[in-house]
Amino acid sequence: MSSTPGNKTKISALTLAALGVVFGDIGTSPLYTMKEVFSAGMHPVPLTATNMYGILSLIFWALIMVVSVKYVLFIMRADNRGEGGIMALLALASHNAGSNLKKQRTIMLLGILGACMFYADGMITPAISVLSAVEGLELAAPMLHPLILPVTLVVLFILFWAQSKGTALVGAFFGPIMLLWFGTLAVLGIGSILQNPSILHALNPIYALQFFIVSPWIAFVALGAVVLSVTGAEALYADMGHFGRFPIRLAWFGLVLPSLVLNYFGQGALILLNPESVKNPFYLLAPEWMLFPLIILATLAAVIASQAVITGAFSVSRQALQLGYLPRMHVEHTSESHEGQIYMPRINWGLMLAVMALVLGFKSSGNLAAAYGIAVTGDMVITSLLAGMVFHHMWGWSKSRTGALVGLFLTVDVAFFSANVLKIPDGGWVPLVIGIFIFTLMNTWKTGRSMLYLHLKNEAMALEPFIEALGAHPPARVPGTALFLTPNPDGVPHAMLHNLKHNKVLHERVVILTVKFLEFPHARPHERVEVEILPHDFYKVIVRYGFKDEPDLPRDLLLCSDQGLILDAMDTSFFVGKEILIANEKTEMAFWRKKIFIGLFRSAETVTNQFKLPPNRVVELGSQVSF
Repeated sequence: MSSTPGNKTKISALTLAALGVVFGDIGTSPLYTMKEVFSAGMHPVPLTATNMYGILSLIFWALIMVVSVKYVLFIMRADNRGEGGIMALLALASHNAGSNLKKQRTIMLLGILGACMFYADGMITPAISVLSAVEGLELAAPMLHPLILPVTLVVLFILFWAQSKGTALVGAFFGPIMLLWFGTLAVLGIGSILQNPSILHALNPIYALQFFIVSPWIAFVALGAVVLSVTGAEALYADMGHFGRFPIRLAWFGLVLPSLVLNYFGQGALILLNPESVKNPFYLLAPEWMLFPLIILATLAAVIASQAVITGAFSVSRQALQLGYLPRMHVEHTSESHEGQIYMPRINWGLMLAVMALVLGFKSSGNLAAAYGIAVTGDMVITSLLAGMVFHHMWGWSKSRTGALVGLFLTVDVAFFSANVLKIPDGGWVPLVIGIFIFTLMNTWKTGRSMLYLHLKNEAMALEPFIEALGAHPPARVPGTALFLTPNPDGVPHAMLHNLKHNKVLHERVVILTVKFLEFPHARPHERVEVEILPHDFYKVIVRYGFKDEPDLPRDLLLCSDQGLILDAMDTSFFVGKEILIANEKTEMAFWRKKIFIGLFRSAETVTNQFKLPPNRVVELGSQVSF
């Protein structure tokens, strides 16, 4: 890599920005992890020096194995044209499944399940992060305890309300704030470690092994809380496309990992010296005069962590939408210069209501921690499985090499997941219910959409014989261009048949337009538009978008001129079919799922808005479809 001054400045800027976006979630875990292990959890670990050394060793090696080795060194190499995240990994794995339909369906279900776990995590992260930060008020002034929930709800409301304003301005402050946050974590930890330097012996993995040998059940149960220290690891992979591998790795190894380890070991040293501090070891690391500034800083860090998760939810939702797993939704772009900065009102307000319900339902970060973990670890297991497919099929690794590495990852992931299963009665059922609900919606939409497409395709007339018939018995042709949108480029669009039936005319030029979404983040320029010239002034046009591209048909149809089709925007009418669905009970999908699909279908954003068509040039022709 070049070491020119300009390149160094760019890397420094990207590394600072990555601090603010990528590491918010994992960076705020010291607020609640140690407290959850020893005091606040449903199964607290008995406080002894042996157990403390075992827990710290587990936390350190979890950070090394899960984050440093699995995500930073390996998973981040499995990029989809530079992009990462569960949907990008799903697209990669699906692409490598070839024509094996059973394998494709298995991969699809795994990917959807992983995305659902991401949504469940996205609901719990803002709730636990902000709540645990605001709980510091009780230490600073016990009489403020009644204000914890109201203040948390106000902070969350402001956070979600601000989403529509865009994150560019606030984002400029994220990096410096998180730089201050991680610096504070390190300084507080070092101050405590200096009073008990022997705590650093816990860096030795032998203490984690001894913990499992001497107290296997306690150690296993403790994994359910230890996993809180690695939540947010998925963000490193998901945000890779924004910052690149090197800045993320530089930030992780250069600042984030050392700061986290120093703070966790500092909390451990404090608890051993003063067992009473176990009630909130993070805030008790600080001197009394620093409590209020630290609460403000921690709240800002929690807001930044929540912002990263919300932004991730928008990104995953748009990718899922364009890959066909969610119905069309309104998407607003909050930045003219950064395509990735988007706002989805339906996702935003739905998330806000879910997060506030969790805060009001669980009332404390300790209670919320019981719900936290199962979604994260489930997502980790799915990521390992999908990554294994990519390692073997894309990278050409042998089965033994792939099996050894993925087996190592799964050993850790399954251990964490199994420990979190114990939390199900105490709150772990919440993310499972959320995940199952979203999974049902996404799977129903994908299945229903495929069924509807096949139904319409089977009913449609073949295009080429239809054009030949029109040539033999031409209807009246009127000036202008008619552009018919259809998902089936080889069939006659229903809208065209309705237009012929009712108006008895065809335009002098007819364009059959199909939009396809690729299993890659961005379509390359040369594959964006494909034009096929057919007889009798008919044209077949295919426009391709990646799952992170912004659809804009009027803009991209101008590219047709390079292939012999010049379209005048003021002389072109867009014809769109508008189906009214009626469920029948004679097909393979359950009737209640059909009703859900029809409800989602009716609530979907219009094609006009999705593809930025000029509303005054759009003609909708309806038809009733029983399926």
